[in-house]
Amino acid sequence: MRREIVCPRYAINGGKCEFVCFGVAGGGVVRQAWGVHAPLPADDVSAPRTQAGPNPQHLLATLLGEYLDSSEADLPSAAVVAMLAEFGISESSARAALSRLTRRGLIAVRGTGRPPVYHLTPQAIARHRSRMDHFLSFGARPPRWTGDWVTVSFSLPQSGQAPRHSIRKALGALGFARLYDSVWIRPGSESGPVKQVMHDILDGVDGGRWSVMHTRFDEEAGPHGPAAAYDLAGLASAYEAFVARYSGLRVAVREGEVDATRALVARTSVMDSWRKFPDVDPDLPEHLLPVPWPRQAARDLLLEVHSALGSLAEARLIEIATPHWPDAASWITHFQASEDSLSVRARRDR
Repeated sequence: MRREIVCPRYAINGGKCEFVCFGVAGGGVVRQAWGVHAPLPADDVSAPRTQAGPNPQHLLATLLGEYLDSSEADLPSAAVVAMLAEFGISESSARAALSRLTRRGLIAVRGTGRPPVYHLTPQAIARHRSRMDHFLSFGARPPRWTGDWVTVSFSLPQSGQAPRHSIRKALGALGFARLYDSVWIRPGSESGPVKQVMHDILDGVDGGRWSVMHTRFDEEAGPHGPAAAYDLAGLASAYEAFVARYSGLRVAVREGEVDATRALVARTSVMDSWRKFPDVDPDLPEHLLPVPWPRQAARDLLLEVHSALGSLAEARLIEIATPHWPDAASWITHFQASEDSLSVRARRDR
């Protein structure tokens, strides 16, 4: 049986940048596309806004965070253009991404020379390491479960459509799910952030009322319990789709069929596809989850591919950047999961 994998790569489709995956299965060609989701962090470093599909800003932030770990590295703009070209990003879009990330504080210009030289800010490095730890450790062990839930209820007059929309958007960003129309829940006991959000949005709204409560449910499972607020079947399908999408890539990795040329884009794709899960999975205790629950299979696949392709992806990035950045090999590195599932800089010899 012939197996062909040309997966994944970036493509530009009518001006829209998206990851695409082509595989041959049963004699037919399957095309898959997926987007990226990553909420804005609650710190003073502004990350690129999320959109349907990775954009040059998001891609550049991911690459710099995954493969650089020093604010002392001088990064020529021409090297950045070459890196993004590997993903089908045009020179003009790459330079625009540099400008936008500079305005948002993720990178900074060093000196006044021309062409400009950039470097990562210490705040951006710290933010990305925190996010990488979050991505790689998610699902490593069952949550510590106390049975506690934070519940938010609110009431607004019919004229309050704008604040109602803002509240729903903010609650979703904080990991709350709608149990009933104006009753939202999330597991755990931390209520400080949601109280602040409710104050910020509803204080001063005429007729607006709200409460934040710590609750327990007599029946957690079943159609009338808190688990009913979540689309667990849809989440399970998303994990299964992740496994199906990258199973061919994992086979290719195991058989040594992925060279450095493909490794950089493949590794980036797997991480970008995984990173949405820690933000949409409520991490409920096992007794509230369907059986079987496919998250562990998806996580195992991520860690295997991400770890196996690290050195090859690093080598490819050095190869791309060196013609424009002679010191690239001294600064480019890669990160992988440690035994406790936190990101660690890979050891290597120069």
